[in-house]
Amino acid sequence: MGVTPKIAPSMLSSDFANLASEAKRMLDFVADWLHMDIMDGHFVPNLTIGAPVIESLRKHTKAFLDCHLMVTNPIDYVEPLGKAGASGFTFHVEENWQELIQKIKSKAMRPGVALKPGTLIEEVYPLVDSENPVEMVLVMTVEPGFGGQKFMPQMMDKVRVLRKKYPSLDIEVDGGLGPSTIEMAASAGANCIVAGSSKFGAAEPGTEKC
Repeated sequence: MGVTPKIAPSMLSSDFANLASEAKRMLDFVADWLHMDIMDGHFVPNLTIGAPVIESLRKHTKAFLDCHLMVTNPIDYVEPLGKAGASGFTFHVEENWQELIQKIKSKAMRPGVALKPGTLIEEVYPLVDSENPVEMVLVMTVEPGFGGQKFMPQMMDKVRVLRKKYPSLDIEVDGGLGPSTIEMAASAGANCIVAGSSKFGAAEPGTEKC
């Protein structure tokens, strides 16, 4: 079983005052998913959006809303995001991951787990191998918390290992992805590409390689 390539523009780089029109612009050009970075100002220093913004955006699009949670106590966000219309719920490795995965699926969302640059790849194996597994692994190619950072090519080793071990798993990469790094990520085995600054900063996003 193969994997399907997906492009997920990061809405963190969009004009928040025009979120619905920015989402439509990305979907018209290139997007398969819309990547939503949810930060609480505690797990990471930045503070971004939450369930009310997801709910508002959902009224304007049927797109897959790929939510990446950089928060303390992600389990507290499952019910409000499920009600708001989130499609995917990607969390960082938690001690209570079994309960968290079950709750995410009970709200009809797709669970994923994220790897920060400093997190060992072995920490996600139990979550993928579980009887009730995550359905995606997100490999961060920058430190989480802020957009516009430089791509960390050494993170491609994690992608290669994951792809070899899990041929049919969705593997997402996020951070510093653009025309100069997209081929490196794809060659390593990533099939879901998050692009922020390189997409929203382009005059014609659909003409870029990512």
